[in-house]
Amino acid sequence: MASVWFILALWLPAPASAGLPDLIARAKPSIVIVGTFNPTDNPRFVLKGTGFVAAEGNLVVTNAHVLSPQATAQPGEPGTRQVVQVWRGQRQWEMRDARVERVDAARDLALLRVDGTPLPPMALADPASVNEGLSIAFIGFPIGGVLGYAPVTHRGIVSSITTVALPAPQAGQLSERAVRRIGEGNFEIYQLDAVAYPGNSGGPVFNADTGEVVGVISMVMVKGTRESALSNPTGLTYAIPVKFVRELLDRR
Repeated sequence: MASVWFILALWLPAPASAGLPDLIARAKPSIVIVGTFNPTDNPRFVLKGTGFVAAEGNLVVTNAHVLSPQATAQPGEPGTRQVVQVWRGQRQWEMRDARVERVDAARDLALLRVDGTPLPPMALADPASVNEGLSIAFIGFPIGGVLGYAPVTHRGIVSSITTVALPAPQAGQLSERAVRRIGEGNFEIYQLDAVAYPGNSGGPVFNADTGEVVGVISMVMVKGTRESALSNPTGLTYAIPVKFVRELLDRR
């Protein structure tokens, strides 16, 4: 019976009259911290990014680039483990082990399976409902743990729907990553009129009127070093469309 409710939660939209404060409160239990844990490290837990619960309640969507290749230890074994921290309210977090279920490296998406009691999933939007000018918000953990492990919400709009890689005038101007993506075929991404920071990667972008997820924060554009993001952000943030999240879930 519990699984039926989780499936219903995925597809039933939030009431049209719900305000943003209500949508944020509803989303928080679905937002997780993605990171690694090693009992011999200092600190033992390292935040890598943000994720959110989707589908059946034990699956977490995040960015592929936040996963750690060193996190190969299994529960109870020595070494570095892939984990998530689950929000329990009042700044209380519960650590759970996570296993990589699937990775779409080309679109910087990953699916984790999380141990323990299923969590409330976020509803996914119809990709056709996303247009330029759509009012959105996103939740994550900007600048890692510098501001404390408290989910932070930013608001903006979808300012442009564009392609992830554009051909450069000269071949020498193409990076290795751009060449690889052009070979795989260009795909659309969302440019957001909102500022995200390191730590927001993997977080959900949702419709500010319905709460439905429309994309996943990725490719945060910052100038210079990680530290300069605080004082000199570009104001440009990109999100992977929900269409590719649905495809990742469908391929399980």
